[in-house]
Formats: sequence, structure tokens, C-alpha cells
Amino acid sequence: MFKIGQNQTLRNIAIISHVDHGKTTLVDSLFRRSGMFRDNQEVGERLMDNLELERERGITIAAKNCSVMWKGVRINIIDTPGHADFGGEVERAVSMVDGAILLVDASEGPLPQTRFVLKKALDAHLKIIVVINKIDRPDARPEQVLDEIYDLLIDLNATEDQLDFPLLYAVGRDGIAQKTLNEEGQDLHLLLDTILAEIPAPSCDPDAPFQMLVSDLGYSDYVGRLAIGKIFHGTARSRDSLVCIGESDEIMPLTVSQIQVYEGTKLRNMDEVQPGDIVVLAGIEEVKIGDTICNRERPLALPRITVDEPTVSMKFMVNTSPLGGRDGTYVQLSRIHARLVKEARRNVAIQVEKGEEPDSVLVKGRGEFQLAILIETMRREGYEFCVGRPQVLYRYKDSRKLEPIERVLIDCEDRFLGVVTEKLLLRKGKMIQLINNGKGRMRMEFSVPARTLIGYRDEFLTDTRGAGTMHTLFDGYEDFRGECLSRFTGSIVADRTGHAVPYALFNLEPRGRLLIVPGDAVYEGMIIGEHNRGEDIDVNPCKEKKLSNMRAAGKDENVILSPVKPLTLEQAISFIREDELVEITPLAVRMRKIVLSAQKRRTLRPSRSKDRKAA
Repeated sequence: MFKIGQNQTLRNIAIISHVDHGKTTLVDSLFRRSGMFRDNQEVGERLMDNLELERERGITIAAKNCSVMWKGVRINIIDTPGHADFGGEVERAVSMVDGAILLVDASEGPLPQTRFVLKKALDAHLKIIVVINKIDRPDARPEQVLDEIYDLLIDLNATEDQLDFPLLYAVGRDGIAQKTLNEEGQDLHLLLDTILAEIPAPSCDPDAPFQMLVSDLGYSDYVGRLAIGKIFHGTARSRDSLVCIGESDEIMPLTVSQIQVYEGTKLRNMDEVQPGDIVVLAGIEEVKIGDTICNRERPLALPRITVDEPTVSMKFMVNTSPLGGRDGTYVQLSRIHARLVKEARRNVAIQVEKGEEPDSVLVKGRGEFQLAILIETMRREGYEFCVGRPQVLYRYKDSRKLEPIERVLIDCEDRFLGVVTEKLLLRKGKMIQLINNGKGRMRMEFSVPARTLIGYRDEFLTDTRGAGTMHTLFDGYEDFRGECLSRFTGSIVADRTGHAVPYALFNLEPRGRLLIVPGDAVYEGMIIGEHNRGEDIDVNPCKEKKLSNMRAAGKDENVILSPVKPLTLEQAISFIREDELVEITPLAVRMRKIVLSAQKRRTLRPSRSKDRKAA
């Protein structure tokens, strides 16, 4: 039986919230107020969003560690993603901390992603500190938001201790925290003091052998693979001989070459580390997230990190289009597969399997957004490949077909209530709640199958004139709700290889929305637009106007084309049908048919329609 002690020189805490409620900005302010920077030192914004995609999109994608010193105590802070598609990052963070700061926007209140991250914290029995942020907003409503937080906690079956949480109000951008709305805060000292007083110090058995749970992986050009995690018991020193216990309880000997801890956003070398600390061990090559690194004489595995099952899959394939291989550095299936396996080792929420076809790989994840971020990352690294349409993963229980369901929260002007409700009902959605705040805006909550939401977000923004917000959260599995069209329009497909000509595109504009501009390279089977009708149409975008000797080219009237807004990667993934692919290269995103030849597609079309009727 363990003799429990506590390391009072440490606190481990995660910051959890919905997307864009101010997590990263609050961490920036904590750095400044804790004295980590000089008063005259120039410091950029959103220090923890150090990935290029994070800065571009303004969201946190990967959980990251840092620390601040306050009154002789090191506070290890983990900035977690607020999007449910990156839930694996949240689960990894929860395994390393003893408490959490729940950050809620004073205007928006708890949103679906707030429910997701808070449920993970409550399930791990973490001590919660609630901070209502952005109280300086003109539309702030902190009293109502506090009531909504209590309702959410009760709905998540929080215990009485969890309901008795410390409450602070803050303006994270200005570095201000206060106990009540009436007083005027000066700095974040109150928040740092509350962390020391309310968050328990890490528990440990001082006499137990060394045990560390690997919660994250990294890589250094100088020392190789890095294992990141929390020490549960015992101490470790550099050059110690330890063992790693894998998923199948196999034991691998290893020697630690370097030990580091977080100091601000950087790492500092240590000769010895104590129980409860979050450390980085170097010199460990064959290690996976969830493994236990422990003493060689008394090897004992810790419970592995468990994550929710994937709900969406996508097929990755070699790019076989006529334009393939021109832009990418890595085009072989072996290189693509190796990169995906590397991602699966670092991200516990992603699974990689062999596809049914010999030249394909099946990748499973939490949502299409998570997979889109992975695709964009690989594209920027020089990879070139094709991906298919996202497919939801069904389950079967007692001969019943179950499908993943999303809880959808929509906030829009009341004049868009009708069109939003109509579109979601067509997609097999069910309205759960409707709230009118009396200020011209409506808040609606729906239960919608995940498969029918693929591609709806852009349509929603168009319907609400860009003024609506939509948030989704995985809400479990329910009975299959019936078939639903994924897209009500067809594709405009090029029937030959060449370059797009203004004259041809001008005459194709009445057929639908074009996605290419004059001069773009096209090939047979490439999708160049969206057809107005439900069926596909093959066209010639390279057709030039025939000129006789009676007319010179300069005498023709000028052709003025409508502006074309290229599809983004996420829009392209949502746009394609089951018989279409997205071609990903470092320089371009194109869409194409799986079968490029128009003649072969016409031959296959009758058999496909017969198969659908038989089904």
C-alpha cells in the first residue's frame, strides 16, 4: 500500500475552454505577470501558438506545455485545444495535471466544446477553477453565464465538491483578474494565488520506484526522440538505466541521456527530477504515447491513456492524375504511409490502417477538421497525394445500424431561423432547444447525424450572410436515421487535357459555378465547377472561338468573366461525392473523378444506378 505524500513545490494545471475564449492570451498574460519577461522586453502575442497553422487560424491545435514561477512554486501549465476534433490532445493533457482552469467567455457562455473539455476534466476528478473571461465586452452577461455554468455542471453529473468551485472574473488580454464584478482588478496575482491555494500538489509515494507515464512525444535534431510526461513516483537522474513498458506489456531497456523541465516556454537541463514534475526525457527511441517508463528492478505499468473512438475515416491514395508528381517531393505510397504512421504515434486520436486497394491507406480520426489539418500539414511538408470523401464509421448492435450524432449549437439573427431549420431538417436533424434572447438573435440546438453535416458549414455561412456561428460536438451513437443526399448539385467535369480558355469559360458560366480561371491546366476527369443541376456534365474548357479570314482576333469583343473564389482544402473535402477525389499538392488543391475517362464513367453509370436500385 502506497504511503501518499505531496510535492508542495509544484502545481500542474490545464487551461480548458471553447475555441476563441482566450486561453492562449491568458497564458501570455500569466507569463508577463509572473515576471518571466523583463519590463522592457519585446514579446509577441500568442506565444503558445507556435505552429504556423495555429497562428493562421487563430486556434490551438496541439496541447503544449510551459511553466511559470510564483512564490517559489513552479506552476506547470498545459494549453489545450478547444475543438472536439482534437480531443486526443485534451485527454493527453488531463493525464498530466491535478487541476484545470475552465475559461468561459462572458458573452457567449458555455458552448458545445466547453461541454466536451469540461466533461474530460470532471471524469478525471480534477479540481476546477472557473474564470469568466472578457468581462469588458459591451455585450458581456457574466451573471447569466455563471448560471449556465452551474446548469452545465449539473447536467454533467458534477459532484458537490466540483460544484463548489472558486470563481474569478478576468480580462485576459489586459492581464486582470478579480473576485467580484464590482471591484477593479489590477493584475493576475489573484489568479496565481488561487492556483496555489486551490489546486492540490501532485501526490506521490516517496518510497516507490520511479514511474512516468508518457503523454506526448517530441523530436530534437541534437538528442533524437523525446518522451514527455508526468512523474508519478520516484526520482530520476541523467544516465539512469530504466525500462519502457509498452502496450503489450513488453519490456524494453533504455538509458536516459538527458532530462529537462519546462521553464517558461523553453526547456532547462536538470540533473535530477522529483515526483509530480512534467519532464522531457531524451535518448529513448522506441516509445509510444501511453507507455510507462519505470525502474528496471521493479517494473510496474501505469494505466494507459484512453481516448474516444474515431468517428470519421478518409482514404489516402497515390496521386495518379496527369498532373501528378510535378509539385510534390514525397509522392510514393511508402513515404505517405510512413508519415501517417508517425502522426498516429504522436496523436493518440488517429488510427492508420491499410486500405482495401493496394495503393491506399485508411486514416481514422475524430472529425473531418482534424483530418483536414493533418492533410494541410503534410501538404506544406512537400507531400503529394489524393484523398477521398470523409466517411462516418458506423456501429452495429443487436442487428441495428448505429451512426455518430452531433449536437449542433447555432447562433444567428432571427430572420434566418426558417432557412436554417429547413436545411437541418432536410439533413435528418431534430431541434432540441430554441432560445430567443429578445435582441434579434436566436440560439438553436439540434441533434444531427455527423454524415449529413459534412459540407453544410459553408452553406450555413451563405444562408446567414456570414453572420451566424455554428458549433458542433460529438453526442454519441444513435439508430441510423435514413438516407440523405450528400450534395444536391452535380459536377462540371473537363473532357480533355489542356489549358482553360476565356471564350470557353464564358460560355460555361450559365451551367453553374466555375472553380478555375483562364490559363489553368486541366485534364480529362478534372472537376472545374459545380453544375446547377443534380447530374454531372462533361465539357470542353479548352475550346477557342473559330476565326475566319474576314475577322482578326483583335476585333472580337472582350470576354468578361465572373470572379472565381478558389475552394479551400476544407471546402474541397466537403464538396466531393463518393466517386470523386481531392488532389493535394504543395502548390494546388484540385478535384477529380476517381475514373478519369468520360467514356468509362458513362459505361459504369448504368450499372451503378442498378446497384443503387437493388440496394
